Amino acid sequence: MPNEKSTPDAMEALGTVEDIKRAVEAILFAAGYPVRYEKLAEVIGLPQRDLRGLIESMSREYDGRGIQLLLYPDTCQLTTKEVFAPYIREALGIRRGGNLSNSSLEVLAVVAYNQPVTRSYVDVIRGVDSSYAVTSLLDKGLIEAVGRLDAPGRPMLYGTTDKFLRVFGLSSLAELPETEALGVANAPAEGVLIEEDRSQLTIDTAEPPADLEASEGKEES
Repeated sequence: MPNEKSTPDAMEALGTVEDIKRAVEAILFAAGYPVRYEKLAEVIGLPQRDLRGLIESMSREYDGRGIQLLLYPDTCQLTTKEVFAPYIREALGIRRGGNLSNSSLEVLAVVAYNQPVTRSYVDVIRGVDSSYAVTSLLDKGLIEAVGRLDAPGRPMLYGTTDKFLRVFGLSSLAELPETEALGVANAPAEGVLIEEDRSQLTIDTAEPPADLEASEGKEES
């Protein structure tokens, strides 16, 4: 049996830009999850910079279609558009998963628009303890620890993840809607701490409540 060609030789068959686009589309469609530009460049046989430019142009070609090409710092993904989710669920018999609670959505909004933030910062914005909601969002992979604040106690700083962008159909945080849509801008001015003031946050060292679900219920009441 003759030896199979190496990847670079095999990619010689992709002689045109359109061939390369079709190959990238096929890979992303088959994957169903974000694929690294580095891996795509290796498989396609193009310099990563050139391939990223090509993929950026591809993403604009999906305007007006039922699918979209989402671009992230290190990866890209082919997904359906959120507006068609009800039709997809109905056609495929997919049951809707558990929605985020109001408190979790509030915390997620505060983190998304002000990141990186400490939990105490979130508490100040919301006016209630946010321990359970923060833990829930961490478990769901929508936020993550991104470092520690250079302040007494070195509290953890949180930011949103690539999964957050994928779930909400965003390519970057720049695509977030106006803050009024999520209520962040409605917080009292005296309760909002700007970046330079975060060193003054009170560090909460209390143990988390034993009944976490009950704790969240109190937040929403």
